[in-house]
Amino acid sequence: MEKEKKKISKESFRNSLAVFRFLQPYALSFGLGIVLLSVSGLLVITITALLGLLMAPGDITTVPGGAWTQQLLSVFFSNLSFDTTKGVLIALVALLLIQGIFSFIRVYLFAYVTENAMLELRSAAYKKMISKSMDFYHSSKVGDLVTRISSDVSTVQETLTITLAEFIRQTVIIVFGVGCLVAFSWELTLVMLSSLPVIMIVMVFFGKFIKRLGKETQDKVAESGNIVNESLMGIVNVKSYANEWLEWKKFRASVENIKAFGMRGAIWRGMFGTFIIIFLFGALGLVIGWGSYLHQKGELPAEVLPQFIMLTGLVAGSIGGLAAQLGALQRGIGVIETIMKLIDSEDEGVSFDQPKSETQILDTALSFENVVFYYPTRPDVTVLKSISFHLNAGEKLALVGQSGSGKSTIAALILRFFDPISGQIKWGDQLATDLDKSFIRSQMAFVPQEVILFGGTIRENILYGKPHADEETLNQVVKDANVLEFITQFPEGLDTLVGERGVQLSGGQRQRIAIARAMIRNPKILILDEATSALDTSSERQVQEALDKLMKGRTSIVIAHRLSTVKDCDQVLVLDKGEVKEMGHPNQLLQDPHSLYGKMLNMQHLLNH
Repeated sequence: MEKEKKKISKESFRNSLAVFRFLQPYALSFGLGIVLLSVSGLLVITITALLGLLMAPGDITTVPGGAWTQQLLSVFFSNLSFDTTKGVLIALVALLLIQGIFSFIRVYLFAYVTENAMLELRSAAYKKMISKSMDFYHSSKVGDLVTRISSDVSTVQETLTITLAEFIRQTVIIVFGVGCLVAFSWELTLVMLSSLPVIMIVMVFFGKFIKRLGKETQDKVAESGNIVNESLMGIVNVKSYANEWLEWKKFRASVENIKAFGMRGAIWRGMFGTFIIIFLFGALGLVIGWGSYLHQKGELPAEVLPQFIMLTGLVAGSIGGLAAQLGALQRGIGVIETIMKLIDSEDEGVSFDQPKSETQILDTALSFENVVFYYPTRPDVTVLKSISFHLNAGEKLALVGQSGSGKSTIAALILRFFDPISGQIKWGDQLATDLDKSFIRSQMAFVPQEVILFGGTIRENILYGKPHADEETLNQVVKDANVLEFITQFPEGLDTLVGERGVQLSGGQRQRIAIARAMIRNPKILILDEATSALDTSSERQVQEALDKLMKGRTSIVIAHRLSTVKDCDQVLVLDKGEVKEMGHPNQLLQDPHSLYGKMLNMQHLLNH
C-alpha cells in the first residue's frame, strides 16, 4: 500500500543525504552516469527540433545544437547538404544512435551503482535490525520491519535509479528547452508559458484528488483482503458456528465499497481527461495561431515554427512530468529518511564475529541483587520488585509461581534481552552489564515453552545450536533428545522439511528438536522454560533423563509449571506478583506446613488425579 507523503523538511532532506555514503565507493560511475544523463537531455532537445525541421526543411544551424551536429557529421558526410530532408534525416538517425548508446551506458552505470549500493543498504538495515534490543521488537510490527528490508529498499533504488534520473533529465530539458524557445522567439515563448500555469495548477489539483481516491480504494481492497485472510485462517470457527453467511455478508459489503470508490475515481479521471483535451489542445492551438501570426509579420521563419511547436510539446511534457517526479522524489526521501534513521540508530552492540569462548571464561555463578524491572513500553507496571538470590556455579534453580509472577522476565534479564532498571546482576564478581552480550549468550542455551522452528529441515534446526557440529555428535544428540523415535517415521529422516514455523510437526516433536538444539550447543548455562510440557508421559520421562544429564555440572535455570519436575533442583524461587515469597531447597520448603510451594504442589497433585 502506498505510503502517505510527508512534507520534505530541511532535516528530512539532510537525513536522506546520508544514503549517499552507500554510493560513495561508486562515485565515479555515478558521476559519469549523471553526465551522460545531462548530455542525453540535450540530445533530446536537438532530436526534437530536428523532427520539427523535417516538416519545413531549412538551415540545420537553426536547430539547438545543430551547428555542432553539422560539424560532427561533416567528418563522415563531407559532401552532404544538411539543408535538405535527406541531410536532416541522416543527422536525426545519427543522433538517435548516439542517444541510444549514451542511454544504454547510463542505464548500465546506474544499475551497477544502485545494485551494489542497495546490497550494502539491505545488509546494513538487516544487520541493524537483528542487533536491536528486544524493546524495539515489542514496539514494532514484524510486517513493517519486513517492508523496510523489501519494498522500502526497492523504493530507495527506484528513487536513485529512475526518479532522480528523470528529475535531472527533465530539469535539463526544461531549462535548455525554454532557453532555446526564447532564442527562437521570446514573444511566442511568453504566450506558451502564460498558458502553462493554469494547466499545471489544474493538473496538480486533479492529480492529488485522484491519488487520494486511489489510496482510499487501496485501503478498501486491503480491508476486503483482511476479511478473506481472517475467515480462511479461522475456517474451523466459521464452519463450526455455521457463519459462512456472516463472512460472505461482510465481504460483500466490503467489495461494494471498493466499487463505489472505483466509480468515483472513474468520474474524476473522466473529468481530468476532458480538461486535458480542451485546455492542452487549446493552448497548443494558441501557440500555433500566434506563431502563424508572427510568421505572416515576417518575425518568425517558416522552418522555426514547427521546431518551436515540437519543443513546446517537449517542454510542456517535461514540466508535467517534473511535478510527478517531485511527488515521487518526495515519497522517496521520506522512505530513505526512515531507513537511514534505522541504520544510524542505537543497537545492543552485539558482536557479528563468531564467538570465541576459549579466549574468555565466564564464571557461571549467578547473583541477582535487589533487581527492579519494568518493561520500557509499560513503565507504570513494575514486573520485578527487589529480586535477590545467589546460585552457585553448576547448581539448578527452579522458578515457580503463577502466570505473570515474573519468571520469564528473570530469564529475559539473564539472557540480557533487557537490563535492570535498578539493582545488579552478576556472573561471579563481574557485572553482567560489563560483559559482551554476544559472549554471555554464546555460553547459554534457551529452550522456550513455545517453540518456533525455522522453515528448513530438522537437521538444520538442530544444528542451529552449533552449526559446525560433526555427524557423530548430531546423531548422539538426536538419540538423547528422543528425536530419533519420530524421525524414523519420515522417509527423509533428518532432512525432512519442518514447514513454516515448524507447522508440519506436532508440539511435542518441535519441543524435542528444540531440546536437541540446546544439547548440541553443550552450553555452560541452561535456561529451560518447561521444556517437557508438550510431551506425553513416556517421552517426558526419556527427555527428562536426557535433560538431567545435560544439566549436570551446568548452571541451570528451570521455569517450572509442573512442580514435579523441580524436585531435583538445588534451589526453588517462589514468585508472586514480581516478589520472592519463598526461597530454598524443595525439601526444605516442604517441611514448612504453611509453605506456598507446598500448597501449590498439593493443588497440582489434586488436579492431576
